[in-house]
Amino acid sequence: MDKFNELKALLGAAEADASAFFEKGNKAAGTRLRNAMQQTKVLAQDIRNEVTAKKNG
Repeated sequence: MDKFNELKALLGAAEADASAFFEKGNKAAGTRLRNAMQQTKVLAQDIRNEVTAKKNG
């Protein structure tokens, strides 16, 4: 559950960068957003693996 909460916090933090990039055209915010999305992808995969391991084991 810790990783899930970490994922929620990461998405919450990325929301400000998404707003700055899409609404204001801030390119630096776009870079930060892309980084956060990559971290989200990795964390989501970790959660999937953890769920599968717990389900099967």
